[in-house]
Amino acid sequence: MKILHTPAKINLWLEVLAKRQDGYHDLSTLMLPVSVYDTLEVELDPEDERISILVDSPEVPADERNLVWKAASAFFRHTRWRTGLRVKLTKRIPSAAGLGGGSSDAAAILHFLNEEAHEPLSLQELLDVAAAVGADVPFFLMRRPALATGIGEILSPVEDLPAYPLVLIKPPVDVPTAWAYGRLKLTRGGSRIRIATLLACPRNPAPCLENDLEEAVISRHPVIENMKRWLMRNGAVGALMTGSGPTVFGVFETWEQARAVEARAKKDWPESWSAAAMTLTGREPAPHPDGHWGVAKG
Repeated sequence: MKILHTPAKINLWLEVLAKRQDGYHDLSTLMLPVSVYDTLEVELDPEDERISILVDSPEVPADERNLVWKAASAFFRHTRWRTGLRVKLTKRIPSAAGLGGGSSDAAAILHFLNEEAHEPLSLQELLDVAAAVGADVPFFLMRRPALATGIGEILSPVEDLPAYPLVLIKPPVDVPTAWAYGRLKLTRGGSRIRIATLLACPRNPAPCLENDLEEAVISRHPVIENMKRWLMRNGAVGALMTGSGPTVFGVFETWEQARAVEARAKKDWPESWSAAAMTLTGREPAPHPDGHWGVAKG
């Protein structure tokens, strides 16, 4: 058995550039892995070629609708290698939150299966399989900050970013991704945010915090704007909704400050999920504050 700890993500910015003929949208978004983790206990069973998933959350399907299932099935189809797979999934990343938990779990399974099958797929082939499973899955295979373009599958790693202390708050509302994109008025025409702007002053990301989906989502769920303002009043240097929401994050100057504001959030927003976390740079020997990056033998 192996234990996989899979990180969440935030979008430090999210620009929606155009709608494509296939129904997807062209994006420019800076994605950062975050130290909130799901845990997968995985085991192969060569005697039984079925996929079996046990999930501790009733909100997450444990059948072919699960991205872990889809990822494993895609890998087996692509490689024609087959074995039974048993997965016990412990969710700490809230589902339908804009934090990429399902995509991260799927990427971990692809990486695990490719290792166990003695790497029949190159990294590019694995990225292609990942993109077919979900737009965010290739990012989690890369395991580092990246500028994502196209529909999110074209990744350019970004070096030299600091680890940002965060407070994450997810209100108890649902925002279907298709609904959020469907309400968007496309006016950009091209990307206005540049990596060079952030790298010129990396410890002050506030000027780059922008999400084109926010306006439409806030019009339906004003609590998101209220949470952003609450984070700013409590010392955040900037606050933003991540992805298609509804999770909001605030960026803080120190880890101690983020932990203190997390405690406050649990009191002021008792119906919401909240957590303090750090963005991950890809250079960590062990992610902070909890968990393990990648694969640990069990």
